[in-house]
Amino acid sequence: MTQLWDFSGGIHPAENKHQSTARPIRVSALPDYLVLPLQQHIGEPATTLVEVGDRVLKGQKIAEIGTGMGVPVHAPTSGVIENIGHRPVPHPSGMDDWCITLKPDGEEQWTELEPLPDYRSLERSQVLARILEGGIAGLGGAGFPTNIKLRPPKERKVATLILNGAECEPYITADDMTMRERADDVVSGLKIMAWILRPERCVIGVEDNKPEAIAALRDAVEGTQIEVAVVPTKYPSGGEKQLIQILTGMEVPSGGIPADIGVMCQNIGTAVAVSHLIHEGKPLISRVITITGEAVREPGNFEALIGTPIQHLLNQAGLQPEQAHRLVMGGPMMGYTLTTTAVPVVKTSNCVIAATASELPDPAPEQACIRCGLCAEACPMELLPQQLFWHSKAAEFEKAEHLNLFDCIECGACSYVCPSSIPLVQYYRYAKGEIRVQRAEQLKADRARERFEARQERLEREQQEKELRRKERAKAAAEAQAKKQAEAEKAAAAGEAVDERAAKAALVQQALARKKAKTEGAATPTAPTAYAAPAEAATTEKTMAETPDLDALEKQLTQAQAKLENMQGMLEEAKAQQADNVDKLERAVAKNHDRVDRAQQALNAAREQAAQTTEPQSPD
Repeated sequence: MTQLWDFSGGIHPAENKHQSTARPIRVSALPDYLVLPLQQHIGEPATTLVEVGDRVLKGQKIAEIGTGMGVPVHAPTSGVIENIGHRPVPHPSGMDDWCITLKPDGEEQWTELEPLPDYRSLERSQVLARILEGGIAGLGGAGFPTNIKLRPPKERKVATLILNGAECEPYITADDMTMRERADDVVSGLKIMAWILRPERCVIGVEDNKPEAIAALRDAVEGTQIEVAVVPTKYPSGGEKQLIQILTGMEVPSGGIPADIGVMCQNIGTAVAVSHLIHEGKPLISRVITITGEAVREPGNFEALIGTPIQHLLNQAGLQPEQAHRLVMGGPMMGYTLTTTAVPVVKTSNCVIAATASELPDPAPEQACIRCGLCAEACPMELLPQQLFWHSKAAEFEKAEHLNLFDCIECGACSYVCPSSIPLVQYYRYAKGEIRVQRAEQLKADRARERFEARQERLEREQQEKELRRKERAKAAAEAQAKKQAEAEKAAAAGEAVDERAAKAALVQQALARKKAKTEGAATPTAPTAYAAPAEAATTEKTMAETPDLDALEKQLTQAQAKLENMQGMLEEAKAQQADNVDKLERAVAKNHDRVDRAQQALNAAREQAAQTTEPQSPD
């Protein structure tokens, strides 16, 4: 017999489970349309792979996850994509989110399925990749991607694998009926996960108020080493940390996860989904959901396609709208009120309660805390609900966090026993949300600071590089100056210059001579013919030396005029636009006017000189 432990606190609310266990699981009729949210899991939303008007097959992937954490979305049936846009989704805030609307064609035509009957011959990474491709996320909690959960860090060896069949929340019987009718699938999925993790112990935890499920599971595990542990009925024994403590006697550390102590919990529905995927190749496109409450005539459990509108299921269960006072998604302890029945079934949906006014009455007005301490006695996490309430209400979030606010599992036990009708869980959720916002803002500020510091480092580095280049140029100039100085000293020693000043003058003369030679080489005048008279040759040389270059002066004048016209055009455009550089352009235009005038004067003077040199000279 399996040894059991107990956890602190806990309560015993009315179970109200018998209403929905009187009938077997029914297959829901095909609805007129399916609404498939792109985010049905923890992590990043999926990205659509289809467009409006596309026809898809049953089981076809229609949305893919990117580089972040998440799982893809598959078409629950064959049909045509009717819309991609915002639709209401199951959420406490009643928010809208991106959804794909699929109109079924009634043909139920499957895409090609790829089962893995001999999965043990594959690498574990290949099976995990198939679980990711199958779109499987946890069906009993927040929707954590199963492939990630089944891949713990190497330093965290899983010694105990627990399948959570406690289902302690009142009204909900989806897991109970699954264990009764599909125990073989439950055990098959557990075996696959055990093959991946290789734990030392596998155990299925079930509350003692489910005798039919216990019997079915014991028959299914016969001949295996899997344990079926029957735990006492107490809320919230189905909480992950509480069930681990019951079955192992170990406590998950504050702020930690079960893998920290070598334990992993999976859900009953998740095990069935893994079995269907590996043995039949079917992705996660449906789940069992409980429809119950006194406002429906035929409460029970339905095998519903993901995306089925809640209204469609309520109609099949015989909803009596005149009696329905409240619709609750989930259980009465941890669920939330639905604002519309247009929301769809998602991978984490497990129950909808159509309650009458007497069944789930409106909460009484909040009154002052009387410090009775009942909330602390009921808390399964051994927290201080009273102090957490004060700090959350006073927005003293740092103090609330110091009292382990994030260890609260929001089970609602404290609110259930509070004689002052204080909605304690709502205060804790508010405080958690505000802390998360503050953390996100702090992270954003830290990243902005890091970017600023990186920019400052880059600017300083560039400035240092500029300074280094400047020093290198100065060094090169100093070396060149030293070389010239050495040449001057050498010339002085050779007698070409008697002092330092004369040596520098000699260097200047040498530079001028080189420049003159370069200029003469660029435009060498035509030499006089060998048979010309000596006088004519001398006259020609003198004339060529004294006659100015009219072509060059005309070219300079043309360029100056063109530049002036350009500057005038820019000035007019700047004045029209009332630009800031009008004064600067006006000064530039004035300077160009002066240049044109000087060029014109030089050209006129050159022409007069040329005319004088061409006149015949009188003989001496």
